[in-house]
Amino acid sequence: MKYIEGRIGWTLLVLAGLIFPFLTGNDYHLTVMSTAYIFALATLGLNLITGYTGQFNLAHSGFMAVGAYVVGILTVDHQVPFWIAFALSGVVTVLIGLPLGIVSLRLKGHYFSIFTLCVGYIMFLVIEKWESLTHGTVGIIGIPAPTGFGGFVFDSPRALYFLVFGFLVVGAWVMHRIVSSLLGRTFMAIRNSDELAESLGINLSRNKLLSFLLSVFYAGLAGGLYAGFVRFLGPDLAGAHHTFEMTMYMLIGGIGTILGPLLGALTVPWLSQHLQFLQEYRYVVFGPLLIVLVIFVPNGIVGSYLGWKARRNSNAAKALAKPAPASGPASTHPASPQGGATHA
Repeated sequence: MKYIEGRIGWTLLVLAGLIFPFLTGNDYHLTVMSTAYIFALATLGLNLITGYTGQFNLAHSGFMAVGAYVVGILTVDHQVPFWIAFALSGVVTVLIGLPLGIVSLRLKGHYFSIFTLCVGYIMFLVIEKWESLTHGTVGIIGIPAPTGFGGFVFDSPRALYFLVFGFLVVGAWVMHRIVSSLLGRTFMAIRNSDELAESLGINLSRNKLLSFLLSVFYAGLAGGLYAGFVRFLGPDLAGAHHTFEMTMYMLIGGIGTILGPLLGALTVPWLSQHLQFLQEYRYVVFGPLLIVLVIFVPNGIVGSYLGWKARRNSNAAKALAKPAPASGPASTHPASPQGGATHA
């Protein structure tokens, strides 16, 4: 039943995403939703290392910027076809993340987070100052849109929407397969207790590094999509505020779940768009809202729902397992047929 409910829920979400472009005739809404999908894909990666493995990576937006700049530099400066550059965005991000992961994952808890925060800031400075490579504060302009293949041409906001949505669906499915596998359970064992996981024979360094690399691979691909969709890049993409925004998506939706980060990444941007009239003061609304959610809904929307459902099922199972109370004649004559059946 749980498997069927899960399939129904995901099917409804996919159908909603497919129907959305036909319900809105506004290209601006398609652009907002497509951008939200891209950051949702990156948030899935952050959720893997943070929600499932227990390591809070504050350099995640920096790795997303690396993937974006790989696409921007290769396509604009070296005329590399978009899809080749896009494939390399994930590979290069992993190659850069490998030595950083080996060093940073020797640290635990807050020390790991502080170290990655410094790494993210260094990435931002490199992008901003290395003008010969990244074009500095001027940014990279004129990034080509994704080229079509077969009968598909991505020459309109609706076509780009479906492209980004397709990558999000595939990314969410792959992430679901990862966390549902033995590898995912290994990550969760590390999150729950390093010592216990190590006592079970789990190689902590290797599995933490693998989770970290999978996480930054998602960030790199999301950055590559962002570059092809927005077609302009600046150092701001590597700013730590994007990592904090993705963290907010996880907290609101439910950290350590697949659906939670997606829900947060899709609802918060829409709420932000409806508060545009407040300009920078809209964060005065987000701040108290986030505090209230952390205090009263610490597991997020999806996490709280799953917790409530688990408690309900547990109570129902206990009620079924509890023996029925004995009635008068059966309790006074244990040797009778009624009494024997009641005792059993």
